[in-house]
Amino acid sequence: METKELTYQSKLSQHQTEKAIEQIKDFFSKNLAASLRLRRVTAPVIVQAGLGINDDLNGIEKPVSFSAKSLDGQKIEIVQSLAKWKRLTLHTLKIEAGMGIYTDMNALRPDEHTDSTHSIYVDQWDWEKRLFPEQRNADFLRDTVRKIYQEIKKTEFMISEEFHIETVLPEEITFFHSEDLATLYPTLTIKQREKEVCKKYGAVFIEGIGYPLLDGKPHDGRAPDYDDWSTLREDGKRGLNGDILVWNPVLKDAFELSSMGIRVNPKSMIAQLDIRDCASRKELWFHQQLINEIFPDSIGGGIGQSRLCMFLLRKAHIGEVQSSVWSQDMIDDCLQKGISLF
Repeated sequence: METKELTYQSKLSQHQTEKAIEQIKDFFSKNLAASLRLRRVTAPVIVQAGLGINDDLNGIEKPVSFSAKSLDGQKIEIVQSLAKWKRLTLHTLKIEAGMGIYTDMNALRPDEHTDSTHSIYVDQWDWEKRLFPEQRNADFLRDTVRKIYQEIKKTEFMISEEFHIETVLPEEITFFHSEDLATLYPTLTIKQREKEVCKKYGAVFIEGIGYPLLDGKPHDGRAPDYDDWSTLREDGKRGLNGDILVWNPVLKDAFELSSMGIRVNPKSMIAQLDIRDCASRKELWFHQQLINEIFPDSIGGGIGQSRLCMFLLRKAHIGEVQSSVWSQDMIDDCLQKGISLF
């Protein structure tokens, strides 16, 4: 939603905001790690290009890249996310089934369309957990979503007690498949569907994001080589992934906090690469390792750090909780609305 549509006054001063950001990041990360049994690891900011490790997002966004003089001109990329790197790291560190890793990811997405909820700079808690073979199903996905949601609720309560910000999240998160939303709201756009269910239920998890719906278009874009959005489930629906969205009372709109899912196995990745007409990726190093079953089955995702802080502190713009670069028009517009960007 555009900031010009808001009547807004921040609930916290800049000093209070910085203190609250620190408390959110410390409290949430520790509780998430305990709930999902995750060990912290150090994340890269750069990766070698050409191996298929960097996240291609929807397949069209180009990462920031440069040639490293000390590496004989080798091409290096700044990460866009760590979706595939984390799975490689599970294997490298020999993480046992039932355990996982998490990290503080700092990424750049130069092709991002910036607005009140999107920035070129992206910070996430990126996490990945090794699965037992029998856990590769929708029930386990939902169980994991519930655990993450409860940690979000705990953090909301902590911030409410410390800074006197009213809690708004419902006790439970509600699950919808993207096909369900298409059936419920056939005349609405994707974003309108999300807005309707978030407004009604407060917190939802939308499953099966990436596989084409009946109109031939997916609910939203997903890369073909990390989340499994194509596997046929016991209920006849497709996909073992999804997004956590909540109703944002400041923006009066649906608000995404996390994208996550059970990861592709060789069969589903090959199918998804073919669906997205990028079968040539099968020859990349990462994809060959996966096809040859080197990497373990896993579930993982990213939880936006600035997104969560923005939501819990009832901020109108993501630039109130992170330091990034904005157009002068956006800076001027925000100043007129009482919004101070870092």
